[in-house]
Amino acid sequence: MKHIAKLAAIAALVSSALTLAQPVKLTVAATPIPQAELLEALKPTLAKQGVELDVKVFNDYVQPNLQVEEKHLDANYFQHIPYLEKFNKDRGTHLVSASKPVHIEPFGAYSGKVKKLADLPQGATVAIPNDPTNAGRALLLLDQGGVIKLKNRSNIYPTLKDIAANPKHIKIKELKAATLPRVLNQVDLALINANYALEAKLNPKRDALLVETTSPYANLLVARPDNKNSDAVKKLATALTSPEAKKFIETHYKGAVVPAF
Repeated sequence: MKHIAKLAAIAALVSSALTLAQPVKLTVAATPIPQAELLEALKPTLAKQGVELDVKVFNDYVQPNLQVEEKHLDANYFQHIPYLEKFNKDRGTHLVSASKPVHIEPFGAYSGKVKKLADLPQGATVAIPNDPTNAGRALLLLDQGGVIKLKNRSNIYPTLKDIAANPKHIKIKELKAATLPRVLNQVDLALINANYALEAKLNPKRDALLVETTSPYANLLVARPDNKNSDAVKKLATALTSPEAKKFIETHYKGAVVPAF
């Protein structure tokens, strides 16, 4: 009986060890560039820490949040705090930040028709994102460039109703953010988030006529209150703000994406 008890104890220990050795799977939503690329680069590091990172690529700013809220995915990495706060308020979701700010994607104004903002014609058509946060960001950038004048520059959620002056009588079209690079040849100016600009081979540092000079829009990891403090999410948050991540951002994007830590 003692021999059987010893064998049972050994079997239990072996089973426990095998269980501990199993990697924890963490499924994270991300937009393609730079978020998914950075996550892919960090996979080997996380694997050594027992985290199997599964990256799901999305091309919109809505489903990644809904999928995490509904517990189909564990976390996402594509958004900044102003967008997260507005999304939670408008959609009734309960998502929370799970890391320090990771990177900033300089928001830029691009044109296939003019070489500088001063050449923007009267009545020009200007395309901006149609989600409230990035639409406001676009209007703030147009104000920064002197194309329009806003009533209150400290308001980070301005709408078209907040335009106090429009000297060139530009016509503003609000379109889905992901479509903006594709309409660049159909409008006089398009204000594009850097992740979509990079996908279209546009570099904010090189190609934009106007780029944000300051930005509160740093991207970060987002999860739910029930899992933001899990071991796997914490390991990913640490990896995203590690020297390895910083080096990848700086060498891979050469100023088109900027570390925020």
